[in-house]
Amino acid sequence: MVRKTLAAALVVAAASFAVVGARTTVGSASPAANATCQLNGQVKHVVNLVFDNTHYRRDRPNVPSDLEQMPHLLNFLKSNGTLFTNDHTVLISHTSNGILSMLTGLYPDRNGMTVGNSYGFFGNDGATHFSSSFKYWTDQVDATFDPKPNMITLGGKNTPAPWVPFTRAGCDVGGVGTANIELENTATNATGDMTKVFGANSPEWNEAASNPQLAQTDFVGIAIHCGNATNSKCAGNAAARDDLLPDEPGGYTGFKALYGTKYVDPAITGGKPCVNATDGTPITDPVGNCGFPGFDGMFAQNTLGYAETMLENGVPVVYGYFSDIHDCHQPNTTTDSYVSTAQGPGEACAKQQLAQYDAAFDHFFTDLNAHGINKSNTLFVVTVDEGDHFAGGTGTPQPDGTLAYAHTNCSTLTACPGNQIGEVNANLPPLMPAGTPSFAVHSDDAPTVYVAGNPPRTDAAVRKMERDLGSMSLPDPYVNNGAPTPIMAALADSVQMRILHMVNADPARTPTFTLFGNPDIFFTAGSNPTCGGNPCVSPGFAWNHGDVQEEIANTWAALVGPGIAAKGVDSKTWTDHTNIRPTIMALTGLKDDYVTDGRVLYEAATTRTALAATKAGMSLAVLYEQLNAPFQQFAQDTLAASTKALQSTDDAHYASVEDQLAALTRRRDYVAGKIKTALWRATFLNKPLRPSLVRKWADAGNKLLSDAAALRKSA
Repeated sequence: MVRKTLAAALVVAAASFAVVGARTTVGSASPAANATCQLNGQVKHVVNLVFDNTHYRRDRPNVPSDLEQMPHLLNFLKSNGTLFTNDHTVLISHTSNGILSMLTGLYPDRNGMTVGNSYGFFGNDGATHFSSSFKYWTDQVDATFDPKPNMITLGGKNTPAPWVPFTRAGCDVGGVGTANIELENTATNATGDMTKVFGANSPEWNEAASNPQLAQTDFVGIAIHCGNATNSKCAGNAAARDDLLPDEPGGYTGFKALYGTKYVDPAITGGKPCVNATDGTPITDPVGNCGFPGFDGMFAQNTLGYAETMLENGVPVVYGYFSDIHDCHQPNTTTDSYVSTAQGPGEACAKQQLAQYDAAFDHFFTDLNAHGINKSNTLFVVTVDEGDHFAGGTGTPQPDGTLAYAHTNCSTLTACPGNQIGEVNANLPPLMPAGTPSFAVHSDDAPTVYVAGNPPRTDAAVRKMERDLGSMSLPDPYVNNGAPTPIMAALADSVQMRILHMVNADPARTPTFTLFGNPDIFFTAGSNPTCGGNPCVSPGFAWNHGDVQEEIANTWAALVGPGIAAKGVDSKTWTDHTNIRPTIMALTGLKDDYVTDGRVLYEAATTRTALAATKAGMSLAVLYEQLNAPFQQFAQDTLAASTKALQSTDDAHYASVEDQLAALTRRRDYVAGKIKTALWRATFLNKPLRPSLVRKWADAGNKLLSDAAALRKSA
């Protein structure tokens, strides 16, 4: 039962995070100069690091987990802060939208990345096209076929950028390989990043046109978004370019940025051309050019080398990304890139990389502390974009203590080796019955399906496709020695996808439906697998994500620094990626110009007052998550109901369930919207909650949960 003390409790909790009276973040045509970066309270630096596919849990009982193999990091987080091990990703669960939900505090329907790391869309020419999710923040979907913003809000505008509250407060913000906050390509067409940032026929543009590999090293992957302080890295720097955010709430003009290592490296090294990794070696691309090593080369020693150099040389806020340690990344000097090959739990290259990552963190924390940057004045936020399912068998023990896996194609799925590694590739069109309409998919273990012509969800052919996929079984070498196994875990069409926050303001991007599949299988369309059969096992990739299974949904997030208690591992608190952003804003005394979908993680607070407030007043926040989060009760109950309805041969029953789901969605959006707005206002605007409204919302929310559970049973 929600108590009348809730409003006061939440305000007290907010005060413990130093957010009452938070700094206003209003833009201006020409930013007035600050002397230095102005953050509130004890926080003087912010370090936000995100891993790709790195696990707190063990993937095999006899193999230490990824974090266990990085004890310097794990011990730092457990000993000095709070490590939440019941964090969750968004749907579908991928690197791009996992990171972007943390950067913005918004679910995919409000930040734009409803499908990642690429997505399909129905072009204005009637065909299905595909686009990368990894684009600079202000890029379009496609200049010709869908000119809407790639990062799009529900209002159809460009999603607000995460660096803005910091730069308005005078703080420079460094981006190190983190999705969409640095340049992501060297395109020189009219809407390409090189054209928009540097201009056609500029020296940078000419380099990209003549030598795109070198341009990637020089201009992609690293950036500094500059604040208005007199000591900013852009102040008096001829290499600084306009930081253009035309849709930013409140306006954003007069700000500058440094794009690429060609300009960032000298700004943070005192003029030297190279930044050093944590092991003291210069950070270069695979052929030895100083600069960005490539997104598959963002090893901890490189990412932390950049972060450390930025922090120690006047960039107080840094976002960094780490390459997937479950892939063995080897340089290819011919292509000036990395070749990445899947590794199983305990395999030699993965163990070696984890040891190198651990050494990098040891150096990082030690060196920062020697420069006076530590938990007393720095907020460290460390998390992971997604969980992943290992598609593979049991490794064979080796004399050196590692495990070995069979990295070979397997075309007879009942006869794969016991230590086989690799996802099961399934090309769907040849497996479908005759007469199935033409379709494309976003290749994934949770494939989004785009039926040619974009027919309505009630179309008879679409309904038959859903039933055919829902009843299909394929051999799985990792289940009962290749016995036929259902490929489907859940189904959602546009009605349920809206509940899961998978429908944004660009209707062209809404798939016909989504198949959440067997996590051992990677589904494609229109291209035959190269492993000798259909389906068959290809060893190049073995870590599947995107799907609804708990091992994929469940991740971890840790906070260390002023205002954060040293609680160690918290396995009870349910949280998800959207809570990271408002927590950072609260701890730094800033706020966004929009209401986030997440809420502040009061459970990590230092003071007893805040802890008491958590016990007395967090029931409303918990209820909100149960209503709105993709992996919480309302979404999972409705997904189960949706799956049954889409599998049903009774179209009247299907229509009835879909109508009920749509009605529940409208009610959910209203109640969840009221609650999240009230929580945000209480936290950032010091607007107390009215107890009568709290009771009303609690009653409405609990009734919604009850109705969704009932529909799950009856569907």
